[in-house]
Amino acid sequence: MKILIRPDAPAAAARAAEIIAARLRAQPGAVLGLATGGTMEAVYGRLIALHRAGQVSFAGATSFNLDEYVGLAGDHPCSYRHYMAEKLFDHIDMRAGAAHLPRGEAPDADAEAARYEAAIVAAGDIDLQLLGLGQNGHIGFNEPTSSLASVTRPKTLERSTRAANSQYFPDGIEPPRIAITMGIGTIMRAREVLLVATGAAKARAVAQVVEGPVSARWPGSVLQMHPRATLVLDPAAAAELELAEYYRDIHPD
Repeated sequence: MKILIRPDAPAAAARAAEIIAARLRAQPGAVLGLATGGTMEAVYGRLIALHRAGQVSFAGATSFNLDEYVGLAGDHPCSYRHYMAEKLFDHIDMRAGAAHLPRGEAPDADAEAARYEAAIVAAGDIDLQLLGLGQNGHIGFNEPTSSLASVTRPKTLERSTRAANSQYFPDGIEPPRIAITMGIGTIMRAREVLLVATGAAKARAVAQVVEGPVSARWPGSVLQMHPRATLVLDPAAAAELELAEYYRDIHPD
C-alpha cells in the first residue's frame, strides 16, 4: 500500500483528483470505479475544475459506481445516480450511457446485482477504483463480516452506516436498509485502487485498514493484499497510524 498524507483535506482531495486525471491522460478509455459520499464531493469538484481548465477529458471513459440504495429510482433526490449527476456527470464530457450505476428500482435486487456484476466483467473490469472508507471500515457497502471474495450483491446496512448517511436525507426520512454494492472481490479485481479518507472520525478505521490484520471485521483491510493500492489521507485521518512518520519519509510530497 502507498500511504500519502497530505497537509489538509483539500490537499488530499486535490491529490486524489490528480491521480484520476493522470490515469485518464495516459488511458483515455479507462474504466473508472466511482464512489459517493461527503469525502468525494471535494474530489469531484477538483476534477470538474481540471476538466474546465482543459487538463482532463472523460469523453472516452466508462464508469461504474460502487453502489445504490434498493428502492430508490435514479431520479430520486437521495439516490446515488442523482448525486453523481449533480456532483460530477452534469459538469464533464462523459458520453451518454457511459456512466453506470445499479438500478435501485429494479424489481429483483438479486437479479440486478448479477446483471451489474456481469456488465463490469464485460467491460474488462475496473482500471481505477475510487473508494471512500466507512467509520466501521467498510468499502462500498461491504459492511463488517462481508466475504472478502464477495461479488456484487444486495447488502443490509449497519445502523451506524445508515445513521452516518442520514445527513443526506430529509429530516424524518431514514436511508434504506439495503443497497446493491460491488463486492470486495469485485473491487479487488480493479487494476488500481485509490482510497481517500479525511477527518478524525476515520482515524481508527484507517489505522485498522493500514496496520491491522486483514480481517472481515475491517473490510478495507483487504487492500493490504492489492498489488496497487494508494491511500490519500489528511493528518486527522492519519492520526492513529503508528508508522505515520515512515509514510511521510517515503512520500514527503
